Amino acid sequence: MAEPGRSDVNGNDMIGNLIAARKSLKLSLEKSKALGFALEKAGPRLDKINQRLPPLEAAVRPIRADKEALIAAGDHINRAIGPAAAVLKVFDAVHGLEKSLLSDPRNNLPGYLSVLKRLEEALRFMGDNCGLAIQWLEDILDFLDDNVMADEQHLLNLKKSLKGLSELQSDGEKARLDGGLLDAALDKLEGEFRRLLTEHSVPLPMSSSSDLGEQAVISPSLLPVSAIHKLQAILGRLRTNNRLEKGISIYVEVRSSNVRASLKALDLDYLEISLAEFNDVQSIEGYIAHWGKHLEFAVKHLFEAEYKLCNDVFERMGLDVCMGCFSKIAAQAGFLAFLQFGKTVTESKKDPIKLLKLLDIFASLNKLRLDFNRLFGGAACMEIQNLTRDLIKRVIDGAAEIFWELLVQVELQRQIPPPPDGNIPILVSIITDHCNKLLGDDYKPILNQVLLIHRSWKREKFQERILVSEVLNIVKAIELNLETWTKAYEDPILSNIFAMNNHYHLFKHLKGTKVGDLLGDSWFREHEQYKDYYATIFLRDSWGKLPGHLSREGLILFSGGRATARDLVKKRLKNFNEAFDEMYKRQSCWVVPDRALREKICQQIVQAVVPVYRSYMQNYGPLVEQDVSSSKYAKYSVQTLEQMLSSLFLPKPGRYASFKGRQLSDKFENGISDLRRTTSAVV
Repeated sequence: MAEPGRSDVNGNDMIGNLIAARKSLKLSLEKSKALGFALEKAGPRLDKINQRLPPLEAAVRPIRADKEALIAAGDHINRAIGPAAAVLKVFDAVHGLEKSLLSDPRNNLPGYLSVLKRLEEALRFMGDNCGLAIQWLEDILDFLDDNVMADEQHLLNLKKSLKGLSELQSDGEKARLDGGLLDAALDKLEGEFRRLLTEHSVPLPMSSSSDLGEQAVISPSLLPVSAIHKLQAILGRLRTNNRLEKGISIYVEVRSSNVRASLKALDLDYLEISLAEFNDVQSIEGYIAHWGKHLEFAVKHLFEAEYKLCNDVFERMGLDVCMGCFSKIAAQAGFLAFLQFGKTVTESKKDPIKLLKLLDIFASLNKLRLDFNRLFGGAACMEIQNLTRDLIKRVIDGAAEIFWELLVQVELQRQIPPPPDGNIPILVSIITDHCNKLLGDDYKPILNQVLLIHRSWKREKFQERILVSEVLNIVKAIELNLETWTKAYEDPILSNIFAMNNHYHLFKHLKGTKVGDLLGDSWFREHEQYKDYYATIFLRDSWGKLPGHLSREGLILFSGGRATARDLVKKRLKNFNEAFDEMYKRQSCWVVPDRALREKICQQIVQAVVPVYRSYMQNYGPLVEQDVSSSKYAKYSVQTLEQMLSSLFLPKPGRYASFKGRQLSDKFENGISDLRRTTSAVV
């Protein structure tokens, strides 16, 4: 049996151990729970770490590279950073210019142009250095790729970006580097260019075409010097950026519109007349006269001013640019229409009156020859030069052809019947008028020059005496025509009227002219005598016979009584009335176109008839006036008779008696048909 004290000690030890074991187990359990909880929370974190391992591996990959490769990569990077950083710095500066370049240039054009120039310099720097930076960056990528020193996907993205930059560089699209800022600035400059031109382009004020002579000293006001300098500065920047053609296009549009507005006041619609609208040259004769004045005004003032302004504005661009610009303005402003109108005149039917009009056209062109050569002499105006040369050739050929055919046409007309009313044939009127003018001071020098040029083209000589001789031959041919036509009338009295009219026409219209001086005084005396001779014969053979019907024979000594005398007076008055009515009716259709000659002939008729009739009626009128049928015999009062005779041979508007005859020559078909149409007794 153990001792009591000892056994108590052993029991206490066991209990203590059990308590300690329990505590230890409890502590371990708590630690296990804490560890389980910690492990539960560490799962997601491990997943995140697992996801970050590949990038971390790529990031630390260069650390695993050789020391030499790492040092070489550093050198490559340092060389590329310099150009790339410089480009980026300039790129940032470009964006700093955006506000200024998107403002309105009119507020400060010099400042605007200065900023634009800075943009151009920046773009040139970027364009020149972008290539170098791209090359160094590509070199780095190749090095990193070859030494497996960077992420493949990252390298692929960088290579794709650099490839896009390289393509942009090789295409020359450097302007895209600024995001379109340069194009926007140039658009604003073009707008300012147009505004400056439009603001200072004012049409020349003109009241009417009749005032051209008074406006000979007026020129369109040129642009102010300050405006020209601004335009020149803008053109300089446009040319630098390959947009000069756009500036030229704007200039041509604005200035040609201004010239057209000035010309509009001249009422130039006639320039658009077509060949089909021509009736004959006479129908547009007034237009041809206006054409010469309008052409001279347009060349010497409007286009002269435009030529000078083109030279002022584009002087820094070179002569070719100046002339090209002016040529386009002339064409678009309507200058070619002047030349086309002249060509249309040359293409119209041949007509003697056309000769003078062609000479007028030649004179106008010749007067402006030096101006044409100076204004339109450059290669840029080749179209105007060709059209002008063609027009001059057509005018010279046409005028020479008509002139040399005049004699033949006069001779061909000889076989055509004369006017049925005894009037002056239009052929005679036109040809005598032409002969006067062709040898006059106005047309003779022009015709001489035309014929000289025309013959020189054929390598033939021409002398002035040839022109004089041809005109005199034409006059002689007219005389032969008149002689032939005088004999062609069946009515000899009408023949006398015709001869009287035409001999007097030659006398009156050639007397005191250059042609008349060549013909001489004896020629005029002859025609004046012919006029008087035929007038005398006409009066004798027609109205001079009328008083014979009022014979007094048998009335004075008649003793057969009043009734018999009355019957005799009735018979003689009846015969007088019948002869008078027949003669008056026939001759009332005849014409004496010259007023003085007509009044003289009528007065002679009145003197030959009326006094005899008055005396007869005073003495014997009472015998029939009381008769119930007195109106049959005392048909006309003296006053009525005088009025009727005084009104003979008056021109009658609208009466034409055209010549008709067979076609004689195909060669002169156009000319003859025109003459047949117009050669008539216009009364």
